[in-house]
Amino acid sequence: MASLTTLSARDLTRAVTTFAGLLRAQREFINRLNVYPVPDGDTGTNMTLTLESVVADVNALGTEVSMGEVCRAIAQGSLMGARGNSGVILSQMLRGLIQGFGDDRVDATQLAAGLVRADVLARQAVARPVEGTILSVARAAAEGAQDASSLESVVHGARDAARVALAKTPEQLAVLKQAGVVDSGGTGLVLWFDALCHVVAGDPLPVTPTIASINTLPELHESLEGNVGELKYEVMFLLDADDEKMPEFRSAWETLGDSIVIVGGEGLYNCHIHSNNVGASIEVALDAGRPRQIRVTDLSEQVLEERWVREANVLPEVPETPAPTTAVVAVVVGEGVGRIFETLGVRALVKGGQSMNPSTAELVDAVRASGSSEVIILPNNHNIRGVAEQVNALVDAEVRVVATDSIVEGFAALLSYDPDASVDENYRTMSVSALHVTAGEVTRAVRGTQTDAGDVCTGDWIGLGAGGVLAISDTLEGVNEKLLEQLVKNQHELLTIIEGEGSSKGVTRALREYATAHFPQLDIEVHHGGQPLYPYLFGVE
Repeated sequence: MASLTTLSARDLTRAVTTFAGLLRAQREFINRLNVYPVPDGDTGTNMTLTLESVVADVNALGTEVSMGEVCRAIAQGSLMGARGNSGVILSQMLRGLIQGFGDDRVDATQLAAGLVRADVLARQAVARPVEGTILSVARAAAEGAQDASSLESVVHGARDAARVALAKTPEQLAVLKQAGVVDSGGTGLVLWFDALCHVVAGDPLPVTPTIASINTLPELHESLEGNVGELKYEVMFLLDADDEKMPEFRSAWETLGDSIVIVGGEGLYNCHIHSNNVGASIEVALDAGRPRQIRVTDLSEQVLEERWVREANVLPEVPETPAPTTAVVAVVVGEGVGRIFETLGVRALVKGGQSMNPSTAELVDAVRASGSSEVIILPNNHNIRGVAEQVNALVDAEVRVVATDSIVEGFAALLSYDPDASVDENYRTMSVSALHVTAGEVTRAVRGTQTDAGDVCTGDWIGLGAGGVLAISDTLEGVNEKLLEQLVKNQHELLTIIEGEGSSKGVTRALREYATAHFPQLDIEVHHGGQPLYPYLFGVE
């Protein structure tokens, strides 16, 4: 076929549809590129679900549509359907790409400019951009297209540069090099450029790799431990404040931490700090103005692989009691966990299993179902935060996301929840409570690996904490005891145990006896959560 010189609305629709098909075909292959030995959902699944949402919105338009209508459908579908970090980043890339497209056809110059916008917007969406990831592949693609004069040379330049960048990702991230794999998100993004080359130039689509081909890779995985230094927490937010208050705000922050970045002007600033005093970092901002889209990240947990839930569906029932001043929406897994959270005052649950993440739309529905104009979201998972942060801009309510990365952190946050207080007051107190918890999880390894805790074989029981794999045993009882040895310190007073699928009365009894004998200062609470894949969750505070 003759190469296209411009892209029509129909051509762009073909490209995103082809991209979705490629992701669907290679989903499991991309999933297997992940380098952490935990049986959770993966990048391929999240990127696939995000594109399926895009295709659904585009297909709903019909046949005779303009470029502008297709672009709006892509933007809406990717925003509302984004799953996990990889889905949110991909959504930002697609939205950046199409921002400058009009209602007519798109030429080479417009497409090349869109690739630059995609790179910029994606990096703006990530708190701490890391090279050797999908971000590196996107930047290389944008640079590879800049000197092209035709639409064909733009897509070929972008694809070729993306492939080279993907091959280099193991040199940028040590964990990829040790595992003998390239970045999974970057692998998915290259398929977007394959789809564009197929539509524009008629290039053949790539052959779907077999799972067996990835099994030939060295089964050498490194626990993703990061060197976070002495300052443990990253605090970020947008700040609405008068310009004259900013020098005093900056001076106050300089006493609280480092890596301070404050950009903006004319009443709106983007603020970033590394600090061990999260509460003070936020309270100083309240003195200066109104912080929003607040994110608190435990830097030691940046390294943990994605935790996902399998079958997400919002429970739409609104309680008959009057709506509180501030309602709480929580993402939970397991019927028992849901009951615990409801008992503690959660107004609406987003519920599921272990390999599908809640979408932005499902969280929006839950916020609306809460019936309140001020809402706290507890994501209870590090990689659901990005989706949760999208909600505030999509609803009439004031929404804050407390950065809970586990069920036990959400549990602790709820103990400080005051339904009669404002959303900002609850955000402050619940965030501090969540940070006081040391979380641990027990599961079974699905592949072999090497970690600082020792060698892991497929089927071993492993105990996970903020530093990655902390304990290994061939028995459930053994890993429970080893993990508690790593988690419990002299100052701790309370141990919360949440039983999941695979737990038993005998193992729980032995666990309580061990904890009582070795840590007599602890009060011990046991709850039945029913969560899949993780027979025991621990919270120590």
